[in-house]
Amino acid sequence: MRAFARRAIALAAGALACTAVAAARADEAPATDGVQAADGRFETVVIDAGHGGEDHGAEGPGGLLEKNVVLEVAQRLAERLRAHGLRTVLTRDRDVAVALAERTRIANEAGGELFVSIHANAAPSRVARGIETYFLSLDASDDASSRVAARENEAFGSGVSAAGPGAGAVEAILGDLATTEHLTDSDEFARLARARLAEVDSVPPRGVKQAPFVVLMGVRMPAALLEIGFITNPKEARRLGEAERQDELAGAIAGAVLEFARRYDARRGVGTSASAQPPLPAEKQQAAPAEGGGS
Repeated sequence: MRAFARRAIALAAGALACTAVAAARADEAPATDGVQAADGRFETVVIDAGHGGEDHGAEGPGGLLEKNVVLEVAQRLAERLRAHGLRTVLTRDRDVAVALAERTRIANEAGGELFVSIHANAAPSRVARGIETYFLSLDASDDASSRVAARENEAFGSGVSAAGPGAGAVEAILGDLATTEHLTDSDEFARLARARLAEVDSVPPRGVKQAPFVVLMGVRMPAALLEIGFITNPKEARRLGEAERQDELAGAIAGAVLEFARRYDARRGVGTSASAQPPLPAEKQQAAPAEGGGS
C-alpha cells in the first residue's frame, strides 16, 4: 500500500494539469447529469470512445478507422450495461472531436464509479496482435507501453504532456486518500478486463500494463484504458470491423464491469445496482486480484 501511496503522490502532479484545464473550460461545455448513488453503491460507468471527428486515430487496411471501431464498441457496451441496471455516460456518442479537458469534465461531473477508455492499437509491424489493458502510471511498464501512450497522447495536441505542473500544487492533493484507492481499483478492473477479454480472443492477452495516458489523469475515479486489438494487423482489422466482433468485445468488457461492480459493492457492504453477472470461472480467477486488493 505504501508503494501505491507514493505512486499516487507522483501522479497527482500530472492529474492536476488536466483538472485545472477542465475547470477553466467548464462554462464553455454542455452540462452533464452529476447524479451519483447516495448510498455509495456502484451505479455509473463513464465510457470514453477514443479519438473522433478530424482525429481518426490509427488506420487499418481498407481505410478502417480507430475512431469508428471504438465508438461502435462503446455504444454496444453502454447498451449492455444499461440492460443490467447501470447508468452510463459516454464522453462522445457520435463522430465528433472531444478535447481532453472536456472528457475529464464529463467524467467527473457524471460522478462515475469507473472510467473505461476504449482504443484500438497500432504498430509498425503488421503481425503485432492481441489485446492490452492499462491503468495509469507516470512510469511505463516497458518501452512498448511508453510508445502506445505517446501515440494516444498525441491526439490531444503537442501542448499536452504527462508531466506535472510543479511540486507546490501536489500538497493540495496529499490528503486525498481516495487517490490510492483508485489506483488499487484501477489495477483490479484492468485485470478483470484482461481475463474477460481473453475468453473471446484466440491470441493470448498481452497483459496488464501501466503507462502515462493523459486521458486517465484528472478523472476522480478508478480508470483503465483498453486496447481492443491491433487495427494495423490485417486479420485483426477485418474482425474489428465486423459487428459480431464489436458485440463480442463489448460483452466481454461488460462482464468485467459487472464483476468489478459486484466486488466494489461487496467491499462497501451494499447491494449491487447491477443485475446478476456470473462470476469468473475458477480457472480465470488467478488472472484477477481477489476482492479487496490489487497487485
